[in-house]
Amino acid sequence: MARSRTLLITLAMALTAGVAAIWLAPAASAATPTAVFTKTSDWGSGWEGKYTITNGGSTTITSWTVVFDLPAGTTVGTYWDALMTSSGQRYTFTNRSWNGTLAPGQSTSFGFLGAGSGSPLNCTLNGQPCGGGTPPTTAPPTTRPPTTAPPTTAPPTTAPPTSQPPIGPLPKHFLTGYWHNFVNPAVELRLRDVPNEYDLVAVAFAEATSTPGTVTFGVDPGLASALGGYTNADFKADVQALKARGKKVIISVGGEAGRVAVGDSGAATNFANSVFAVMQEYGFDGVDIDLENGLNPTFMGQALRSLRSRVGANLIITMAPQTIDMQSTAGSYFRLALDIRDILTVVHTQFYNSGSMLGCDQSFAYSQGTVNFLTALACIQLENGLRPDQVALGLPAGPGAAGGGIVAPSVVNQGLDCLARATNCGSFRPPRTYPGIRGAMTWSINWDVANGNNFARTVKPHLNTLP
Repeated sequence: MARSRTLLITLAMALTAGVAAIWLAPAASAATPTAVFTKTSDWGSGWEGKYTITNGGSTTITSWTVVFDLPAGTTVGTYWDALMTSSGQRYTFTNRSWNGTLAPGQSTSFGFLGAGSGSPLNCTLNGQPCGGGTPPTTAPPTTRPPTTAPPTTAPPTTAPPTSQPPIGPLPKHFLTGYWHNFVNPAVELRLRDVPNEYDLVAVAFAEATSTPGTVTFGVDPGLASALGGYTNADFKADVQALKARGKKVIISVGGEAGRVAVGDSGAATNFANSVFAVMQEYGFDGVDIDLENGLNPTFMGQALRSLRSRVGANLIITMAPQTIDMQSTAGSYFRLALDIRDILTVVHTQFYNSGSMLGCDQSFAYSQGTVNFLTALACIQLENGLRPDQVALGLPAGPGAAGGGIVAPSVVNQGLDCLARATNCGSFRPPRTYPGIRGAMTWSINWDVANGNNFARTVKPHLNTLP
């Protein structure tokens, strides 16, 4: 997120050919390939599950097929990192083009959401029991469906109905805005004066200290002066005032000039401790990760899990990566999002300041500032592991807010319609609909107010019409 009056942005782009990666694990002790199932989360009416396929044999696997049964009353809905077919209560998952080959000792995984209380039964991997050993009496089919993605002009389909995980303390579809704790050409604004259309307010920004991983926060002296005197106590009172109106307020870490570094376990501990202390002091409901100068997914994930263990299930965790950060699951931001998927609230990708980018069809470089750009790039996240309720569209609030990619708020609504209902699409049509798409974010509330609050007044009412 930019602070300066003039945005001089030069982005080096790489048109990445893939959108996922395989990870290496220590060699399995089993002498044959195995597929191990785990429930990564369970909310009563449904659950999130994951199969980890490990090549414990001595020869390379070039493709894999996992088949299992589910008890009556339990079904699979959204899934990722595999292709799925089903017949009655029998489900077949096959590899994608990029994760089918596993050398000895190598692993990959795929996941899905289950509706109902049952768990997989009678699992086989390439016709053999998932735990290794003798094949079952009736072997499941091993022919796998084609791995070619559907053409972008194909009629979209809605994923099978599924119970979604609890969406937490925020509405099903909500609007997020960033509030400036600094002075720039936008309007200076006391926190309590944030327009009512915003459901989630991200305070920008917590600052780094000289201790690795540690952050601190206080009202910026320049802002305090511009507002005629605005103290930390005033700010704390305003946080409570917003919360009394039903809003949520989180602290954002990073920004364009942010230099917060969490590169080892010590820094992860410092980050979790300092963010928790800031939350306790100011009354924040969560944290936003907006590190535009790189992050380490392993240690940031460790820090966020530590924070979650202290705050509890109502902790809001959001992320605001740049578009280049979400082009491939091999990227650090995307890896972090997938690693903490069970505790992540939403990813507000900044669909601006980026030039042209490949979409999930991997066929075209779509131009920023178009509905195609929003939908084709959001599709990468939606088709590669994030639930629809964890994906939102981030756009500038209007003139002055960004150096490129500014769109009319009506285009944001078109993008949401295309993703949720397959209406108002451009030439790109997603392979299916995502009724649970979470909402929109804007940089920033201050710029929106400077531009007549047009973004919030246009987008927020439209969010209330989504499925």
